[in-house]
Amino acid sequence: MEHDAPLVQSVDAFPAAANPIGPQRLHHVAYVTYDSEATADFYTRVMGMPMVNAVMDDHLPSTGDRTPYFHTFFRMGDGSTIAFFESPGLPATPDPPTPAFKNFNHIAMQVPTRADVDHWRTWLEWNGTEVQVVDHHIIYSAYFEDPNGVRLEITATIVDSWNDQPQVAADALAEWSQAKRGAQATGADVEEALRGVIAGHAHQASIAPHIEHNLSRQPAHRSHR
Repeated sequence: MEHDAPLVQSVDAFPAAANPIGPQRLHHVAYVTYDSEATADFYTRVMGMPMVNAVMDDHLPSTGDRTPYFHTFFRMGDGSTIAFFESPGLPATPDPPTPAFKNFNHIAMQVPTRADVDHWRTWLEWNGTEVQVVDHHIIYSAYFEDPNGVRLEITATIVDSWNDQPQVAADALAEWSQAKRGAQATGADVEEALRGVIAGHAHQASIAPHIEHNLSRQPAHRSHR
């Protein structure tokens, strides 16, 4: 008896010429809110992002879950949106077991210059939002939270090539993965092994060539502390 071919082929068998087009830009990213009205006020009035759509339903089409919701969308300059779901009766979000979960998960929005980031800091603080400004040297950023506790970043590019380092990224991933697998295979402490990798690639050391190149082209700037 013959068997039908699988509907989904393996990645290795998929012809390169038939690969789908790569994602073009962010369409939307979605978070949970417990107060759609406060969220709309913050994103429209403070962030200057118009609310461009709102939908509601008694179930989630992508999963079929019978979870009623109200879904809002706020648009950035390039057309991409930040979206929120409010669902009646949704339990409170539990506190994460470590601050890292909240600190790592964030969305960064780009503005043209460092001066724009500083302007945003002044505007956000005037609106009662706590802001931390950090000069990463390749980018310059202001960090803050929305009313839902979502961590946001307003950032300006300082070094144009910051997101065009594919070989650096590939080498770093290979080194990270090799150290991780090696520790797992020998029963060594994985965290200690990865900390050793990190020690050799401290943030300031890894961006030093970019800093030197950038500073040779423009005056040095100071970040707010």
